[in-house]
Amino acid sequence: MGFKVAIIGRPNVGKSTLFNRLVGKKLALVDDTPGVTRDRRVHAAKLYDLAFDVIDTAGFEDAGASTLPGRMRQQTEIAIREADLIFFTIDAKAGLMPDDKTFAEVVRKSGKPVVLVANKAEARGAQGGMLEAWELGLGEPIPVSAEHGQGMPDLRDAVVDALGEERAFGEDEKEASDEIAASEALIGEDIADPDEEAPAYDDTKPMRIAVVGRPNAGKSTLINALIGEERLLTGPEAGITRDSISVDWDWRGRRIKLFDTAGMRRKAKVQEKLEKMSVQDGLRAIRFAEIVIIVLDATIPFEKQDLQIADLIIREGRAPVIAFNKWDLIDNPQEHLAMLREKTERLLPQVRGLQAVPVSAETGRGLDKLMDAVIKTHIVWNSRVSTGRLNRWLEGILAHHPPPAVAGRRLKIKYVTQAKTRPPGFVVSCSRPDAMPQSYVRYLTNSLREAFDMPGVPIRMALRGTDNPFAGRAKKR
Repeated sequence: MGFKVAIIGRPNVGKSTLFNRLVGKKLALVDDTPGVTRDRRVHAAKLYDLAFDVIDTAGFEDAGASTLPGRMRQQTEIAIREADLIFFTIDAKAGLMPDDKTFAEVVRKSGKPVVLVANKAEARGAQGGMLEAWELGLGEPIPVSAEHGQGMPDLRDAVVDALGEERAFGEDEKEASDEIAASEALIGEDIADPDEEAPAYDDTKPMRIAVVGRPNAGKSTLINALIGEERLLTGPEAGITRDSISVDWDWRGRRIKLFDTAGMRRKAKVQEKLEKMSVQDGLRAIRFAEIVIIVLDATIPFEKQDLQIADLIIREGRAPVIAFNKWDLIDNPQEHLAMLREKTERLLPQVRGLQAVPVSAETGRGLDKLMDAVIKTHIVWNSRVSTGRLNRWLEGILAHHPPPAVAGRRLKIKYVTQAKTRPPGFVVSCSRPDAMPQSYVRYLTNSLREAFDMPGVPIRMALRGTDNPFAGRAKKR
């Protein structure tokens, strides 16, 4: 089994840049603004021949426990407890600060092995900061440049010295990365044989769920309630979450990766560069998710931004589920729920039968029903119908309501087949596909949804013309 490394230090010393360097991807948001990182993020990392998990943490700040910096500090202290080794990071360019000495004492009291990382060592004047770092009493500072990748061999040697060779070169578990690669490859994958029924739904495969919504809807609180621990930073302030943080969870024996995302405001209101980066990170999480839970504040649901988020998810082909959060604040729940469900059907007609569940992340109410709705939607999203059943259904549809005539010529539909799943995609072979009215395509989609019980997921319907064997031949007299 590998070991865990926590990257600790005051704000703006380059912890997230070092995290990205070790992971090999730009996962954590990086900006010149201090305090960008707030939640702790864990990911598999590699440093030459060393494989381990690395934890990115918020900048250590001396503040009251009830304040946002104080709650961020508590998350960092949890990371210290979880870690086997600590990278105590300082800014060699800026030199030693009073906070560095304070937090070095906290790290020393933890009793964990420490590697003192002097980041930004490529800068002019960094040598003075390097010499000052000896005052911390944490051993020899290792000069690195996380941004440019300098000093990594020395850092690798320091890790081996701190942990010992036996611990450092333990077996690496690569299951997580393999699982991610496999799940990414499956999204939108075409089915090889269109004539065969799909195999039965496999309820043991890992699943990826993104949680999205407007700021302060309760996304992080919902994930904490689902996994049963204070894993993500929460509070009354809007916009606490910035990075898309992934959390591994085991639900009834099934591995699930939950993605918490930053709150998405209207595009016109997003001015700061940092918020734009956060929203882009959230959009990336949606694209790689299978199910997307849209968290709506039940007291002010279905604002314009909520509908735009839902429309984006449907256009991306993800499977949406709505969670009406803060249900404990509703006075007349039955009437309110009936009103919300009516609004759901009316405002989101492109995914008829969308699963919408009232929940309270604060009290834990409705979470089991929410997960049941997620599984039900995931089954539909993966569902497949054989070509034989589809064409028997099509015969009935054409007899009951044939396509209209366009420009005096009747449109002909020859057959329909399912080309892909995740989401379900169908190909309709017809004459003059360009002339087919969109209203009739919607009619086919809604009829198919009802006939084969496919509620609440986007359905793709592509029209394909048939080749005319006489096209291009000169007319003989």
